[in-house]
Amino acid sequence: MIHKLFTSPINLIVKVGEHVKEEVDKEMYDLEHIQKKLIQLQMMYELEEISEETYQSQEEVLLQRYEVAKRMEMEQWEELTKR
Repeated sequence: MIHKLFTSPINLIVKVGEHVKEEVDKEMYDLEHIQKKLIQLQMMYELEEISEETYQSQEEVLLQRYEVAKRMEMEQWEELTKR
């Protein structure tokens, strides 16, 4: 009983941390999300809401994230097919 009293807050913190990590991973490495961000960035540039320099720097970051996400997807696929 006392054990549960002390471990419950820790378990709750761990679950919250796991949820936050999942959301960050989704934001950073979800291919569909990155594609939407690239489209949004392109539209902002075409509507002259951002400069070419801003566009290029943000595009570079998004494309790097896309490459990492695609690599992660391929690694996961390879792991699944090995089984």
